[in-house]
Amino acid sequence: MLVLAPVLLPLLTALFAAALYRHETARRWVSFAGALLSLGCALALAVEVDRAGRVSVALGGWPLPYAIEFAADRAGAFMVLVAALLGVAVLLHQAGRADPAPETPILHPLLHGLLAAAGGAFVTADLFNLYVWFELLLIAALGLLAHGGQPRQLDAAFKYLALNLLGTLLLLIAVAFIFGATGQLNFAALTEASRRPELAGVLPVYVALLALALLLKAGAFPLFAWLPASYHTLPAPVLALVGGLVTKVGVFALLRVGQVFAGSPPSFDEALGWIALATMLSGVLGAAYHWDLRRILAFHIVSQIGYLLLGVALASPAGALFFTAHNMLVKADLFLIAGLIWALAGHYDLRRIGGLYRAYPGLSTLFLVAAFSLVGVPPSSGFWGKFLLVRESFAQERYVWGGVALAVGLLTLYSMTKIWLEAFWKPHPEPSALVPVPGLRPAWLAVGLLTALVLALGLMPEPALRYVEAAALGLGRAKP
Repeated sequence: MLVLAPVLLPLLTALFAAALYRHETARRWVSFAGALLSLGCALALAVEVDRAGRVSVALGGWPLPYAIEFAADRAGAFMVLVAALLGVAVLLHQAGRADPAPETPILHPLLHGLLAAAGGAFVTADLFNLYVWFELLLIAALGLLAHGGQPRQLDAAFKYLALNLLGTLLLLIAVAFIFGATGQLNFAALTEASRRPELAGVLPVYVALLALALLLKAGAFPLFAWLPASYHTLPAPVLALVGGLVTKVGVFALLRVGQVFAGSPPSFDEALGWIALATMLSGVLGAAYHWDLRRILAFHIVSQIGYLLLGVALASPAGALFFTAHNMLVKADLFLIAGLIWALAGHYDLRRIGGLYRAYPGLSTLFLVAAFSLVGVPPSSGFWGKFLLVRESFAQERYVWGGVALAVGLLTLYSMTKIWLEAFWKPHPEPSALVPVPGLRPAWLAVGLLTALVLALGLMPEPALRYVEAAALGLGRAKP
């Protein structure tokens, strides 16, 4: 039953938190305890899957492939573990005073609803239920965006909804067409059905429609406008969870679709590769333009999604999985650091802050670790992730793809240098604003936890690399 834990535990935690709507302190403790229990079960699931290769459970009283199946392979268990780590760190940060979300009765149910949706998407073995989990993800993210009810938050929620509803509609249409053509929804049954010669003419069209919907959900070029237009309105801990998790679910679903419908035509990989490059460049250029710290980091989500899509286009699931884990941890870490910067320097606008290097050298060190990892400076986790992707690009003689990936790393360095010079190095315009802020210890602990994980992933990458290489055997796509 461990395979159901990524769904059941967050949903039960959300239910108990909602029942404690009149008891704020108890609600917080239940929420954090649920996140810790989810992390423990995620660790146990990763160990079990590493031993057995794959664990599954069929619900509904029907035989497969008609039962509702949940299954975890190494790739799914790996993603569940990283998501559970983010959940613990985010709730720990929320307990501090570094731009926390308002402690309303619906906050923690929404946070755990988001975690449940992501967990369900990682372990589902059914195409229609993948759509269902994306629906729950959309609902939870919309609730978090509108949480607080301020005009700018409602405006952000509307922008998020507008394009994501289109993605949801395309996803449902694609699922309906695929079911109509194959008569199946279970992933294993779809793999068998996709080999039928009579489907060779229509099934690639339906799969392409499915991929288009997932690209929109992932925030790929040119469908990413909803992301930087909405994410910057979120409080720091919520932004860390949404920014670190939501788009990665879309990329993971693309990897899973590549596994289910093996042997995609070369034109699909070719198109996806160029989309990946455009996503990288548009995201990093948007980050270079802005001065608001949250907008800069939001555009870097788009840019880093380009690297993940490059891994899918190269049929390199090991590189895509390692880079996904690295990016989830680093992006969440940077958003939580941004929350500390807001608390200590008084603003998110880089032009209105400064002096943090002299006043808080510890925060400067934490930022440098995360920034170097995002850029890909050796021996950071970002270096190993980019190394896997660039090496594969050159091995496949995709020199332009690999060259653009390296160039985007340099442009990322520009953005991180701008943050360093403006927020940390230059004097604060109002030095009196840099005063000690009480109640930040939980936020410091959360940032320290994620920074330690980022450091460990960079300095000791071998265990994670071995795990994702084993996971890639289950996600690999046969090249035609």
